[in-house]
Amino acid sequence: QVQLVESGGGLVQAGGSLRLSCTASGRTSSSYAMGWFRQAPGKEREFVAAITWSGGTWSGRRTYYADSVKGRFTISRDNAKSTVYLQMNSLKPEDTAVYYCAAVPPSGSPKKPMDYDYWGQGTQVTVSS
Repeated sequence: QVQLVESGGGLVQAGGSLRLSCTASGRTSSSYAMGWFRQAPGKEREFVAAITWSGGTWSGRRTYYADSVKGRFTISRDNAKSTVYLQMNSLKPEDTAVYYCAAVPPSGSPKKPMDYDYWGQGTQVTVSS
């Protein structure tokens, strides 16, 4: 079992920054790749970013990003702290959503929500114009 707890959401003006954190507990958490998804009201949950498990790659890649956040968001992980981060810069009103972190095994696809085994409870990010 892996438990995930997100933090760091809040209200920010357009152009501002936030850093989300996701702390994992469970003895196998470092063997999972980690992803961030978001869901806005009335919309489906969408992929934001993912980072590989400790020491692993996806055909040589360690991270994936949605086109809508490339160049603005950065995902990273600190395995010693069992924490994954999502640094969000140049925020836009359309980034407003509940953000979820999740854990996917190496055999899963980092962009497919249904491949993820564990999910956090979500943290609200609101960007005002």
